[in-house]
Amino acid sequence: MKLEFIGAAHEVTGSCHYINANGKNILVDYGMEQGKNLFENEELPVEASAIDYVFLTHAHIDHSGLLPLLYQKGFTGQIYATEATCGLCSIMLRDSAHIQMFEAEWRNRKAKRSTDLDKYVPLYNMEDAMGAIRLLTPVRYNEKIDVCDGISIRFTDVGHLLGSSAIEVWLTEGSISKKIVFSGDVGNKNQPLLKKPTAISEADYVLVESTYGDRLHSAVTVDYVQELSKTLNETFMRGGNVVIPSFAVGRTQEMLYFMRQIKEEGLVKDFPDFQVYVDSPLAVDATSVFQKNSEQCFDEDALALVKKGVNPITFPGLNLAITVEESKQINEDEEPKVIISASGMCEAGRIRHHLKHNLWRPESTILFVGYQAVGTLGRALMEGATSVKLFGEQIEVRAEIRGLVGMSGHADMAGLLEWMRGFSTKPERVFVVHGEDTVTDKFAATLKEELGLEAYAPYSGTVVDLATGQVVHEAEPRRIVETAKARVVSSIFDRLMAAGQRLIAVIRKNEHSSNKDIAKFADQINSLADKWDR
Repeated sequence: MKLEFIGAAHEVTGSCHYINANGKNILVDYGMEQGKNLFENEELPVEASAIDYVFLTHAHIDHSGLLPLLYQKGFTGQIYATEATCGLCSIMLRDSAHIQMFEAEWRNRKAKRSTDLDKYVPLYNMEDAMGAIRLLTPVRYNEKIDVCDGISIRFTDVGHLLGSSAIEVWLTEGSISKKIVFSGDVGNKNQPLLKKPTAISEADYVLVESTYGDRLHSAVTVDYVQELSKTLNETFMRGGNVVIPSFAVGRTQEMLYFMRQIKEEGLVKDFPDFQVYVDSPLAVDATSVFQKNSEQCFDEDALALVKKGVNPITFPGLNLAITVEESKQINEDEEPKVIISASGMCEAGRIRHHLKHNLWRPESTILFVGYQAVGTLGRALMEGATSVKLFGEQIEVRAEIRGLVGMSGHADMAGLLEWMRGFSTKPERVFVVHGEDTVTDKFAATLKEELGLEAYAPYSGTVVDLATGQVVHEAEPRRIVETAKARVVSSIFDRLMAAGQRLIAVIRKNEHSSNKDIAKFADQINSLADKWDR
């Protein structure tokens, strides 16, 4: 009976934990790492075909994004998840496969011009995504399920995303029984639409996330409707657009919830009929899943609206852009408007086109409403970047950059501590995961100081004997590796530097050419430099 930490160990993304018990191999989450330079994760200790079950906390790609790869490598077991998570994963995994295939096609098309680049193979394709989706096994909240002899599970609403769960896992092997709780991502209590995180009373071991484990969102309760209304009023009066980079699943629906209220209460007095564009096919599909699962997942306020016959996430003036042509038309309209588009960290998707059209405009506002990971474009803008490169073009940042303080799907340090206080008896040990490198250690120390818990933050590859609670292999910090995107950028930059060195060699070679030819050459170089320096 053992537990091994695979991903999201001393980093925020790539959640994955491995359990071996009663002869069964189990993964809790199998997520994709996201960001620039990341710790190298431990490989799965068994072949994908040997994995019997996956227990999935929620649908976000950093928890679910490698499930198609698992299927591709031979996994044919069951993936247990809540009904809402299954609905969202059906959309998100197909979207992820589309991104993988599109990127491969783009890279290989570019590589035709060069002989030194190998053909790029996508991580997985649509067939793999569909295969994983077919293995999804929906369960309802709070129902205890006997998975097989000696292994039972229960999903508890943790309020982070529609369908998100903490998972209680009961393991029995011989005469030894242990219970482990995997927190998944613990939700922020101040979120609209979703219920607050549910407390769990007992566990032998707890794995708890720590995304915001070293900070508080805000000491003051923020009225998001008023803050949004203020931003809309000020931006529209300047004649600009409010561009909201938003995660297609979760945060977009919250924004729509607020926008409906703003319109209903007439809080943007000079622009009562302002238009809101949701430019993300994924967000449009996800919104329908929210509507289908309102009974199980919505909080009291949202359910009260539903019972009155009011759809809490739609309103007059809401426009859904599905096609590329509809997306392009948004920026052709000069009227002040709200543009909500994915991805939330500005790393991909249609949002980058909207940033290109609005970042240089001092009258526009870029409003961030979610966590921006280190190394992402969103993080750079939030930290004051004065110019950024989009589609090979350097764009000066003149728009106002704002963030909604405390607007997060994650509990902050106080929220995490409150959730941990729900355990009526102290767990034998708490493992802190899913946080930036130093944050995991800080939150482990906080759990010791504040709650007197035995807590520490393991690195990828650490193995725990669940029967005794002892760490049988304590892994050391692993080396930092570049993501595929970072490697490509680095490769392209190296080629550019090599081209620069070659240009210098050509210039020196032509040192004694006629003045006229040298002058013409110099003009051409300066013209090219001016083009790329703008």
